[in-house]
Amino acid sequence: MQTEIEAKFLGTNHDSLRTRLDELGAVCQRPVTVTTRVNMDYADRRLKKQGSWVRVRNNGNKVTLTYKQLDSWTLSGVKEIEIVVSDFAQTQALLEAVGLQVCSRQTTKRETWTYKGSEVVLDEWPWVKPFIEIEGPSEAAVNDIAKDLGLDWENAVFGSVEPVYMAEYDITEEQFLEIDSITFDQQPPAWLLKAKRKT
Repeated sequence: MQTEIEAKFLGTNHDSLRTRLDELGAVCQRPVTVTTRVNMDYADRRLKKQGSWVRVRNNGNKVTLTYKQLDSWTLSGVKEIEIVVSDFAQTQALLEAVGLQVCSRQTTKRETWTYKGSEVVLDEWPWVKPFIEIEGPSEAAVNDIAKDLGLDWENAVFGSVEPVYMAEYDITEEQFLEIDSITFDQQPPAWLLKAKRKT
């Protein structure tokens, strides 16, 4: 499996970051696009029990099928196997035919830049402040880009998206994983609103 080496920085100002990326000579590979994903598991949640899941994602110009495994919330704690597929609905249907079920549906907005051989993603997820994700070939590369963008490495978070929501809501990873739909056209669950952290 491939190891993801990536860091997230929360509550970032995307307009300022776009300006900085442009100044640095970074290239915007894909402007803001809506990304749709479904995360899947078996009925007995055997993948979840080992910290893994299967994802089908459509980012507007490419559909991918990915097996992801979260070993730890560290810079290189996520492993994945990803392939490009031709059809979002048919891939989901195939997985359902062999016994997987949709656990959650998520819609986000992403803008992707390349810089120094790495990927910088400006992410927007429902119900949380915008954040940035930097993925590169090594910790040194990711750290170097963070410095160029004026981001404090001490504020970096790692892993999947759970820490983003846990930073704004007083919830556990388990509670986040119970949210079966996260989209821009719906309000957050009432119980989540009650868990909103005071700023």
